[in-house]
Amino acid sequence: QLHLVESGGGLVQPGESLRLSCVASGGTFESYVIGWFRQAPGKEREGVSYISGYGGIARYADSVKGRFTISRDNDKNTVYLRMNSLEPEDTATYYCAAGRVLILDESSYDSWGQGTQVTVSS
Repeated sequence: QLHLVESGGGLVQPGESLRLSCVASGGTFESYVIGWFRQAPGKEREGVSYISGYGGIARYADSVKGRFTISRDNDKNTVYLRMNSLEPEDTATYYCAAGRVLILDESSYDSWGQGTQVTVSS
């Protein structure tokens, strides 16, 4: 299993941008699908985006489509989530996770990071 560490969260105003990073260690990074999930207070965790092992396939939740972009650099064992036009509804703890299947379902992901907090507020 991979060990994952997220970073890049913070407090921003509506309309601003952030880039989250997920650095992996302990496995063959390019053999894993990496997903981003988020959980807002009082809500269930939801899938945000995933990217295939070599980056050729990416999918997004409808709520972030057109605003968020996922990418990966396998030389750096890192996946990024660029978040533009942030809205208060994007406030949540964001987690990256590693799995083997191209699906945005948390039950298909085996390794999880500890999360990074994103707060969008004026």
